[in-house]
Amino acid sequence: MNSQFVIALAERGIYTVLIVTGPLLILALSVGLLVSIFQATTQIQEQTLAFIPKIVAVMGGLVFFGPWMLSKMVEFAAGIFNNLNQFVG
Repeated sequence: MNSQFVIALAERGIYTVLIVTGPLLILALSVGLLVSIFQATTQIQEQTLAFIPKIVAVMGGLVFFGPWMLSKMVEFAAGIFNNLNQFVG
C-alpha cells in the first residue's frame, strides 16, 4: 500500500461525504436564507425562528434523500470491503 493508494482512498472518502451531505446542507442553507429574508422584510428579530424551519426541512430531506444517501454509503463501504486485501498487503 503506497502513498498514492492512500491519497486516492481518502479522496474517494471525502468525495462520498460531500456527495452524501451536499443535498441536506444546500436545503438547510436555502431555508435559512429564505427565513432570514422573511425576517428582514417583516423586521421580526427573533433568533430562534430560523431553527424550526431548518429542522423540518432537513428531516424532510432525510426522508426524501435517505435511500439515495444510504445506497451511496453502502456502495462506498462495499468498495472498501471488497478491496480489503489491498489494504493489509
